[in-house]
Amino acid sequence: MNANSMARWLLEQEARALLTRLGRVKPFALQETMLPAAALSPAALVAIERFLVGGRYELREQVRDYQRWLEGEGRRASAAEMQRRFTIVRLRFNDVLSQFDLFSEVITQRSESDTGVWLSGLDVFAADALTLPGYFEPPQVICYLSRGPGAAVRRARTRLPGGGDNPVAIVRVPRERMVGHGIASSLVHEVGHQAAALLDLVPSLRPLLHTQAERARPRHRDAWTLWERWISEIVADLWSVGKLGIGSTLGLIGVVSMPSRFVFRIATDDPHPAPWVRVRLSCAVGDALYPHPQWRELSQLWAALYPPSELDAGRQQRLAALERTIPAVVELLVSHRPQSLRGRSLAEVLPLEERRPAQLAGYFRAWRGRHHRLREAPPTLAFAVIGQARALGLLDPEEESRTVGNLLTYWALRSTLDIAEICAAPVSMPSRHEQRLLQTQPV
Repeated sequence: MNANSMARWLLEQEARALLTRLGRVKPFALQETMLPAAALSPAALVAIERFLVGGRYELREQVRDYQRWLEGEGRRASAAEMQRRFTIVRLRFNDVLSQFDLFSEVITQRSESDTGVWLSGLDVFAADALTLPGYFEPPQVICYLSRGPGAAVRRARTRLPGGGDNPVAIVRVPRERMVGHGIASSLVHEVGHQAAALLDLVPSLRPLLHTQAERARPRHRDAWTLWERWISEIVADLWSVGKLGIGSTLGLIGVVSMPSRFVFRIATDDPHPAPWVRVRLSCAVGDALYPHPQWRELSQLWAALYPPSELDAGRQQRLAALERTIPAVVELLVSHRPQSLRGRSLAEVLPLEERRPAQLAGYFRAWRGRHHRLREAPPTLAFAVIGQARALGLLDPEEESRTVGNLLTYWALRSTLDIAEICAAPVSMPSRHEQRLLQTQPV
């Protein structure tokens, strides 16, 4: 047997092995065990399964095309050409498996005790955080936990490794944030990235910031250039403050409370604002959306925790330039009227009235001891109430954790029962007129 024949035989065996391993990849619905209350929503699971089934089908066809090529034109090809074509097929195989592993990591956590149900509750909370009726159709959102302090989002409708658009938004939240009000801040910030993409906020804001940088005085030009670079994270922070009130900023402080060298670090290659500036900006956004002395007090507290007076003169000047431009940046943000909002500003479409500090504190006092009132409120409003109570010292960390855990469990259970009730509803028989119409439809 010559080298080409040996190569063709070997690669045919390898192609058959790929098909065999591909056939062992089962749908999640056949292999994951979890409590019904911990399960993904049917819409999210169907979207994921359809995406993965489509990828496996395409890959199977590519492998079979390769096999047919080996049996036909490939008989006359060189061993190197056979190997080159097989390598392309195998790379696609690895891409399909990596996509499966991505969703497997998300879904497997649903089998963990307590965690799985809490994640299902976070799915409900994230869906509410992404809601903006009348402006876009939100994708399904699913959450999972990861080690490390940072959260992240893989947005829906963005390209996955190996090809194809992500069928759902996947939010990774830090395990160390479970469970307290800080989980809300991290999650809504990441959901804000998805909302910003659906509304095209960053592309519409960036040119405005660039124009400000060109027109600014020389001492402020660097600051406006930095705001332009950081705008993606800034918009996500605004979305979080708009949905959660001061609870968002308190959660942000919990994330960025690090050694001073990191808090004051201004990195031009990092899309995140320097933590010290980011908290000050969050307080300024809150004060613009919900004017109240609490924002200035929190901003001053942050400056006392990390006094910039200890920095060298160069960094002090740079921070001072950023601080002087914060009011103009906030005004630009809250008054921005992108085409996607059809003439309305960001401040006008966010649920500000019921998130005002006095209103949230009043809700907490009225609802305390009446758990059903908190549970029946929109999830982002419930977390806004908890965050405001925490800021006022009306809720200690222990009670907060119990309350958050109970809320997540309740939302998961309610969502599950709602779906079960829909599925269990009797299906009415079509009328005679409808039956005649159905009979006339082509099969």
